[in-house]
Amino acid sequence: MNQNTPLSELELFRPDLSTEMPLQYADDGIRAGFPSPAQDYISETIDLNKDLIRHPASTFYGRVVGDSMIEEGIEEGDILVIDKSLEPENGDLAVCCLDGEFTLKRIKITREDRIYLMPSNRRYRPIEVTPDNEFMVWGIVTYTIKANRQHKN
Repeated sequence: MNQNTPLSELELFRPDLSTEMPLQYADDGIRAGFPSPAQDYISETIDLNKDLIRHPASTFYGRVVGDSMIEEGIEEGDILVIDKSLEPENGDLAVCCLDGEFTLKRIKITREDRIYLMPSNRRYRPIEVTPDNEFMVWGIVTYTIKANRQHKN
């Protein structure tokens, strides 16, 4: 594991679903191409607790530490929504526990049932999970929340 950045400092938080926090949103969408007329009236609301969390009893938030997934746009400080109730599938972004350390990687399952943990940073190599490893998929990442504004100190 010395060639990959582990997430051994992963901070985990349980979501607080005891309150609702409906926020207004532009239900017609925000164009990322050519500008379009702005919406004058926003009537729809969204509650991120309800829309992002399908299984509250098995969902956690985690903060990313390290840069092994940077080429997917997942950066240090981003917040992950992690669902422990989902069965891992090939290609899932997962929080895995490998030999007692957390790591965030894509799961690759080959036809031969070999498992690889795939980083998204050219500086790191894939990790093959062998029978000698203590391994489990701790949870599947369903959403990534990131700050887009540059904060000045």
